[in-house]
Amino acid sequence: MLHTLLFVAYFGVLLILSGYGLHRSHLVILCHRYARRMKWLRRGPDRPSLDSDLPYVTIQLPLYNEATVAVRLLSHVAKIDYPRDRLEIQVLDDSNDETQSIAKKQVDKMIAEGIDAVYVRRPDRVGYKAGALDFGLKQCKGALVAIFDADFLPQPEFLRAIVSEFQDPTVGMVQARWGHMNRDHSLLTRVQALMLDGHHLVENRARFAAGRLFNFSGTGGMWRKEAIHEAGGWQHDTLTEDLDLSYRAQLKGWRFVYREDVMTPAELPEDVSALRAQQYRWAKGTVQTARKLLGRVLRSHLTIPQRIEAMFHLTPHFAYPLMVLLSVLLLPALILSPATDTWTMVLIDLPLCIGTTGSLAIFYGVAEHAQGRKAALAVWRLPALIALGVGMAPHLTKAVWDGLQSMSGEFVRTPKKGAKEGRYRAYASLPMTELALGILSAFSVVASVQTGHWFATPFAAMFTFGYAYVAALVILEQTARRRLVAAQTATVRVAG
Repeated sequence: MLHTLLFVAYFGVLLILSGYGLHRSHLVILCHRYARRMKWLRRGPDRPSLDSDLPYVTIQLPLYNEATVAVRLLSHVAKIDYPRDRLEIQVLDDSNDETQSIAKKQVDKMIAEGIDAVYVRRPDRVGYKAGALDFGLKQCKGALVAIFDADFLPQPEFLRAIVSEFQDPTVGMVQARWGHMNRDHSLLTRVQALMLDGHHLVENRARFAAGRLFNFSGTGGMWRKEAIHEAGGWQHDTLTEDLDLSYRAQLKGWRFVYREDVMTPAELPEDVSALRAQQYRWAKGTVQTARKLLGRVLRSHLTIPQRIEAMFHLTPHFAYPLMVLLSVLLLPALILSPATDTWTMVLIDLPLCIGTTGSLAIFYGVAEHAQGRKAALAVWRLPALIALGVGMAPHLTKAVWDGLQSMSGEFVRTPKKGAKEGRYRAYASLPMTELALGILSAFSVVASVQTGHWFATPFAAMFTFGYAYVAALVILEQTARRRLVAAQTATVRVAG
């Protein structure tokens, strides 16, 4: 009986994970099926020939304690090529540190240069980023609103490149592609860049070209103000206000456009603690958005393919608790189940392995190829990508649980390096869960060899390395952080 329950649980989890893997392959197929259409869509409509024909645009820049990147951001925004009589820049600053004086000084400088810029402070930080965007929207001048986070570098041609899309009155939002200014800083940033390229150059391209729903990514895009209002405005009952508003707007009939040819460089987190904080917010917020809107989506007027794709789009983070469960079940499954013969491994184990890992290689290979890079780079970095995903699974499992338990929550910003490394750092507790799971997975490696479950050996090794890799990075980073804080405290005492 125990044998049967264990077998059903183990292969049930593996089959669900394989389903998500096959979905990635489906997105790759959509990319190929609609390749010609994507080339046509990439060109966009003809741009207005006269500046007087351009619409009024407001650029919103939400800030919260961004002293290391505020000057860089505002300097780039000041260089945007757009008629000054049709452009407003809103600096929405909720900061409680020196960012206030830095941003205010830059805004004054822009005003002196003849730029219509305004420094906006709210009486409180209710709603976090969503609250700031909503506050600014109520007083902005533009019919169109572009949004950039503090770690982005808006390029001069950005507005002119995408504003013509709004000549179609049904277009509610245009999303551009993210670039990565520090892609080659470390293995961690290379893997992050690959993950985000997969989202932008496979998921967004496929969904847009095939007429599926996709989302505003929170930055590097432009909204029609009317679409925001008609969808119910910015709401802060989830931590992914961008995903939430995107689905509400598309359910109202607004059309979204993805422009892969327009890119905005951004800074990737350079330490794993900051990355975990970012991914935790995204995971929890996506689960909250699924709780809020998935039922409405499945009951909506959308086509069946659109509803199926939306279900996959809103539930990907449930793979993390399944991954943790799989690593826990692996050891007893290896011990209690007899080794399978060669044909059984070929017919059952091999397809499951391909479903869970082979699809990743194809998915990210397409993402690399789409930007003119060698697809083989994705294959070489795949082990590190899988290890990072596995290592963050326990932390993101907690995020999924929190998202299922409650709505809203604190919006924890991602620390940016910018001009001064170490000014902002993410705090993380010791990774005891990751260490325990790493030890358990190491026993699974030994058990797979001793019991002849050869196909399980690379899986067990992958779990072991992933948990150990992330745990080691967190321990090293937090140890260095505590030493730095201790040194700074000692310096202050001596100076006092």
